[in-house]
Amino acid sequence: MTDPIRTISPFADRLAAEVRRKRNSLCVGIDPRWERLPTELKRRHGDGTLSAVARAYEEFGARILDVVAKLVPIVKLQSAFFEACGPEGFRAQARLLQRARRLGLMTILDAKRNDIASTAAAYADAAFAGSVFDGQVHPVWQADALTVNPYLGRDAVEPFLQSARRFSGGLFVLVRTSNPGAGQFQDLPCDGKPLYLHVAEAVGAWNRENVGQCGFGDVGAVVGATHPSELAAVRRALGEVWLLLPGYGAQGATADDLAPAFRSDGLGAVVNSSRGILFAYEPDERDWESAVKAATEKTIADLQSTTPMAALARD
Repeated sequence: MTDPIRTISPFADRLAAEVRRKRNSLCVGIDPRWERLPTELKRRHGDGTLSAVARAYEEFGARILDVVAKLVPIVKLQSAFFEACGPEGFRAQARLLQRARRLGLMTILDAKRNDIASTAAAYADAAFAGSVFDGQVHPVWQADALTVNPYLGRDAVEPFLQSARRFSGGLFVLVRTSNPGAGQFQDLPCDGKPLYLHVAEAVGAWNRENVGQCGFGDVGAVVGATHPSELAAVRRALGEVWLLLPGYGAQGATADDLAPAFRSDGLGAVVNSSRGILFAYEPDERDWESAVKAATEKTIADLQSTTPMAALARD
């Protein structure tokens, strides 16, 4: 059987190196929405079929990747929007992940997976090391990282850890999410502290199993930037964990809210921005890519001026 192990450095070290090289840790979220696409794309692909929407999403995503590749270290593909287009949507997702790798970008597949036993292993292998049939490894998504829901416990997370580590990949585990109703369960008191801090402790333990030279491990935490006090509490609990921060920009969080998530050298936090960058134009704008580039540069400058990310710009 072909060995799927990638002979590259650990996920955390690769991420740290790319963040330092680009001098920022902005993650551009690829969340295509038909109603917000440029008019020229909708006209060209608007035949009313799911396949046409998938083609539009692929062209849009490819042009976004070309714009941001020299500016940011990592991108996050939101799998739900591609799945909504059916089989052609998944093909578009695969080709965009391949394109991102060719452009030198690291990738997060935002699919929020979890299940048990062989089902979890199938999800995990598809995300990372590849599916195995008759002794042959078939690469599927080959993402650098995958978002995972920890609700089912360690035995359900284990297949994701194993496959990610065979592939030198990483996980981002949901800890304190950015949606308004997150506290319904995540803030429930349990043994004297909210449930999300128990999840954070588990993430910290899993992460310490594989710490890289940069001082961080391969199991990150998803923590909503819309909850600054909880974000600060998670950072205090998880000194060696990369934090993936949704909620900046369109969801209401500011750069000031993000500052506690960073280490003093500017590492430790990956700031996701989707709508604020993807749709920084009016649909009829012809030069919409320039607007996307300007929004990306403005976001980086905002983060560098307000958070410890400034240390990266000084290096």
